[in-house]
Amino acid sequence: MLQQFGFTQYESQVYTSLITVNQPLDATAIVKRSGVPRSKVYEVLSRLSEKGMVLEATVEKKRLYNALPLESMIEKLKADFESNIEELRKIEVEEVTTDDRVWMLKENQSIQSLILELSEKAEESIYISGWADDLVHYLSTLEEKYEAGVEVTIHAIGEIHTSIQAVSTLIPDQQHNTLERSRILIVDQKEMVFAGIEEASWQAIRTQSPPLVKFFTEFFYHDVALTKITQRYKETVMADQDIREILLKLRY
Repeated sequence: MLQQFGFTQYESQVYTSLITVNQPLDATAIVKRSGVPRSKVYEVLSRLSEKGMVLEATVEKKRLYNALPLESMIEKLKADFESNIEELRKIEVEEVTTDDRVWMLKENQSIQSLILELSEKAEESIYISGWADDLVHYLSTLEEKYEAGVEVTIHAIGEIHTSIQAVSTLIPDQQHNTLERSRILIVDQKEMVFAGIEEASWQAIRTQSPPLVKFFTEFFYHDVALTKITQRYKETVMADQDIREILLKLRY
């Protein structure tokens, strides 16, 4: 966990060896408890001291080390994190012309964050498709945009409760075994994100390419149209075996 905050493996091992014992230790004891090589331990302790993670004292010509208390360390990491976030926000991103390249993105949380950010920047329209339990992550932002006058259209697989009027809801048939988890976001008809699961991991593409944005906009309304037709004429459609088999093969 400490390594996720930018600490090295050795730094993490040394801090852990100190915080888990209720007494100060000298370098020899730290080497035994942490597993860090003796040739590296003084360098590691020096870096931790510079980072404010250990306290030092000299007692009878022996250098002793103690860990910054756990709650103090947590508060320090939180403060450092918030400070870094503020520095990131100061970075000015130069506006560029339409980028028609196709960018790949992996990892579910990163994809969700990108969809949320693009939704927040929408000025004219948002078309979004996804499963109901996924759409809840963006619903408050979508409703804020809707109240601000942005056109918001949602295609949901499963029921959602929202003040947004343009919602089509697909309730999957029990035999509809080809339905797969996916997300589509189209913002201002200028930029789109399509995400799906590949080998048990979320992957996405993002682009401003006009042909792809147009294609996925049509793909979005293809899903909306099929959902509405199936809902309105479900008994008639499902009674026709040929049509029913085709519908159950669609991935939506």
